[in-house]
Amino acid sequence: MREIVLQTKQLSKRYKDFTALDSVNMTVCREDIYGLIGRNGAGKTTIMKIITGLTEKSGGEFEIFSKKGADAAKEKRRIGCLIENPAFFENLTAYQNLKYYALQKGITDEAQIDEALALVNLTEVRNKKFRKFSLGMKQRLGIALAVMDNPDLIILDEPINGLDPIGISELRNTFKKLSSERGVTLIISSHILSELYMVANRFLFIEKGRVLKEITKEELDFECMRCHVVKTDDTKRTAALLEQKLGITNYKVIDSRELRVYDENVKPDEMNRLLVQNDVNISGIFETGISLEDYFKSLVEEVRP
Repeated sequence: MREIVLQTKQLSKRYKDFTALDSVNMTVCREDIYGLIGRNGAGKTTIMKIITGLTEKSGGEFEIFSKKGADAAKEKRRIGCLIENPAFFENLTAYQNLKYYALQKGITDEAQIDEALALVNLTEVRNKKFRKFSLGMKQRLGIALAVMDNPDLIILDEPINGLDPIGISELRNTFKKLSSERGVTLIISSHILSELYMVANRFLFIEKGRVLKEITKEELDFECMRCHVVKTDDTKRTAALLEQKLGITNYKVIDSRELRVYDENVKPDEMNRLLVQNDVNISGIFETGISLEDYFKSLVEEVRP
């Protein structure tokens, strides 16, 4: 069983009459690249702020590295984060800015500063003043600060904002390297599913403070995959007939009333004829398969009043 790094149970946050988080349950395991997906204001940043101690929860609980309460607070030294823009000094260089924070964090090995800069491809501009940085470079320096003291868990809020396509690609490689080579766990928020999809292995969809779904990448691919859905009152018999009579083996029984066929050469009319001839009641056979963005939209539509 994989080690659980973070787990929340009924985590809530309220501001007078406004509920920012409503009973959020999520589980993050070691080496996960965990994507928080939601529109602006959905509650992603609030989750991150509670975990890192930037704001207090109103209800529920959470565990970090199997510790909660006062004990969890001690574990926060193992977390690196980029939630709000760090207060970098305009007239200091990238290296000098990181050295300032290294001293505050008690980091004595200055090689860690250079390593952090190299990780986000800022080595060549280490002596360039911060005020001359582009928005993307400033964002990468913030990420360098988050990883500088070699944390076990890194929390990044919208880290790709302001980056060009090359910068985004480089960061994706950095995230994968941190996870696979260093065993680091990452929680990354974004409202752009297509970008997180390229790097994350698990996702939490959230809307208006409520969890819509927690899902693995494999499950997400399965949900979005093009297939034929067979609606029937007897999926067990349907599966047996499709396999025995039509040789269809690439299918999955979803529940007692739905079966999905992933064979690209399947003919709906042939399936329909077979099932009708064998007295299987069918309420529908149709093709489905949606984009990642449409999948998110469908989740949102399901919870709208």
